[in-house]
Formats: sequence, structure tokens, C-alpha cells
Amino acid sequence: PIKKGQIVGDGEDGGGGGGGASPPEGKGGGGRGTRRSAPVEDVEGPAKSVEGWIIFITGVHEEATEDDIQDKFAEYGHIRNLQMPLDRKTGFVKGYAMVEYEAREHAQEAIEASNGSKFMGAPIKVDWAFTAGGRAGRIGAPDRRQ
Repeated sequence: PIKKGQIVGDGEDGGGGGGGASPPEGKGGGGRGTRRSAPVEDVEGPAKSVEGWIIFITGVHEEATEDDIQDKFAEYGHIRNLQMPLDRKTGFVKGYAMVEYEAREHAQEAIEASNGSKFMGAPIKVDWAFTAGGRAGRIGAPDRRQ
């Protein structure tokens, strides 16, 4: 069986250069050196961004400020970055925000403590912004897997 992160067909295991099937006994695959990573599509869970762990918050009140989000989510750990897009026409918040933590544990704690809680009188949903396995972690995003 292929394990997560294992290199398949590297010529050392008789894998035959990445063709998928093993060559006949004694052939060794010619040592072409073609390398392919094992698929990791079945792996689920949060995925780290370039610098940290990003959570996605929906249901943010239109009059919320970055300071409001900072105050609510800083209690779970150091916030590396915070983004809260505004609507160009109205100047109000679009209804979502993204908070980036340095440590996964801080982001996980923020999700567990805040998902479904009330913020400025309205319920918010909090989840990972990115997940492994190609599935969007965004709340309300349609699951397009068949």
C-alpha cells in the first residue's frame, strides 16, 4: 500500500519509474528516475497557508470593525493577520473575515469556541479557510464532490 507522502516508482523499489504497475521480475524498470508523489486526496483536515493557519468567519455584522474582530479572536492566540473586506458601494463589511494565527492550536481553539456563537447580536460560523484534500473549508460553500 502507498503511504501519504511516499514517492512512487523511484527506481529503488522496483516500481518501474512511475508507471503504476511493477515490471516483470528481474527487469527493475530501467531506472528512468521518474518520480511521482502518492495521491493525498483522501487526507482531510486543515491546510496551513504560507505563513500560518487561517480561519474563515461568516455572519460578521455589517457594522463590525477590525478592532471588534481583533478583540474577539485575540483571546485565543497571537493574530498574525486579519482581513475584513468592505463593500465598495456601502462601505460596510461584506459579512466575512479571515484571521490568521501562527499556531494551529490557537486557530483550532478559536474555531471550537466561536463557531455558532453570537457576535454583535448575530450568530457567526467559524471554520478553516483551507483544507487538505481539495475540499473548501468555507462554511456555506457547496460540496462539489460527486
